[in-house]
Amino acid sequence: MTTLNVLSRCVAEYDPHALPVHAAQAIVRQWATPVTTAERVPLHDALDRVLAEDVMSPIDVPAHDNSAMDGYAFDGALLDTPRGSESVTLELAIAGKAYAGHPFEGSVPARSCVRVMTGASMPAGCDTVVPQEHVTLDDASGRPSIRFSAQPLARGANRRRAGEDLAHGHAALRAGRIVRAADLGLIASLGIGEIAVRRRLRVAFFSTGDELRSIGEPLGPGCVYDSNRHTLFGMLRRLNVDALDLGVVRDDPAALETALRDAATNADVVLTSGGVSVGEADFTKSLLQRFGDVAFWSLAMRPGRPLAFGRVWSGAQPGHGKHALFFGLPGNPVAVMVTFYQIVRDALLAMSGAAPQPLPLIRAISINAIAKRAGRTEFQRGIATRDAHGQWHVTPTGSQSSGVLSSMSEANCFIVLGHDIGNIDAGDTVDVMPFAGLI
Repeated sequence: MTTLNVLSRCVAEYDPHALPVHAAQAIVRQWATPVTTAERVPLHDALDRVLAEDVMSPIDVPAHDNSAMDGYAFDGALLDTPRGSESVTLELAIAGKAYAGHPFEGSVPARSCVRVMTGASMPAGCDTVVPQEHVTLDDASGRPSIRFSAQPLARGANRRRAGEDLAHGHAALRAGRIVRAADLGLIASLGIGEIAVRRRLRVAFFSTGDELRSIGEPLGPGCVYDSNRHTLFGMLRRLNVDALDLGVVRDDPAALETALRDAATNADVVLTSGGVSVGEADFTKSLLQRFGDVAFWSLAMRPGRPLAFGRVWSGAQPGHGKHALFFGLPGNPVAVMVTFYQIVRDALLAMSGAAPQPLPLIRAISINAIAKRAGRTEFQRGIATRDAHGQWHVTPTGSQSSGVLSSMSEANCFIVLGHDIGNIDAGDTVDVMPFAGLI
């Protein structure tokens, strides 16, 4: 079996000790294979699911020519009356009314119109609508009529054609799309109540460390409450995957081996936090040498340098039993979140069957000087604001320690300092990745 590590060495700038972020992202993309199983779900259960097949329109939307506004529908050929230097005024008798869902029945007499409301079907023989605010109504004679200037109108004005939004037989939505609220309405407008979606990706996660305690347990000397499982749960929930919380695993090779094998058996992806550095109590590396396959262990990234990516098998050795992709995240809380968003997130989206889009960046002026060493990518936490002229400014949220989780709560963006960038002076322009829509 060709190992993932061997194949990863073909990626440009491969460095197992300090892999550039973009190279790590390229390696992960190669192995983020989408799940293939699909299921049909009711429309109200489809929000945030990934379409498994194109949604084809079985009808024209709208189903008929209709009025785009309240007004009066008439035969636009009347606008073709020869015009002189002055505008032509048309006078039309009102033959009846049409409402959305209640069309005008019958034919429209010559030089007549029909009062129409927005969404009403266009009466037979009518193709143009004059807005109600542009007409003068005359009903003094007992035979209601309207007068209006023909000058500003063109034939077909204010009419929506059948199939203008979606034509019968055309794709309304493509496979791989994450279904959003507007998509639910669009699908419903086609009369479709059930769609095919990819099954949810199964992601198992656990924290490692003898010092960790779960909420509700007493804290002993040197112990801390485990926050990483809760941030991981929140981030996974946003991606609408099946999140399997396996709790806290102590620093014991046998316990860790059992947890990894069980996770590989039951999930598509395994996420751990802690246990991937070089400490004496970090056993993940030795275990994965037995029944795993690792592409890299370390990134040229801050925070998040110790990060492992590979595969883990449920069997006795690589290639035996079921396997899952493995991400060994750092133990520090901020590093967990940064590595998840910059390395793991897109992989989970791709494995769910979606097509991940690049996260948006905006340019902002740094209010502060920022110390930065070239040769690694940094994701500092910042607060971005926009001034009265529309210019964005950003300042770091104080301490950038990877253990200060409050820096993530206070921030509204990442300040992204690229691999080759050095120190930033106050007033320099930097890239900013907003949290809105991400976290």
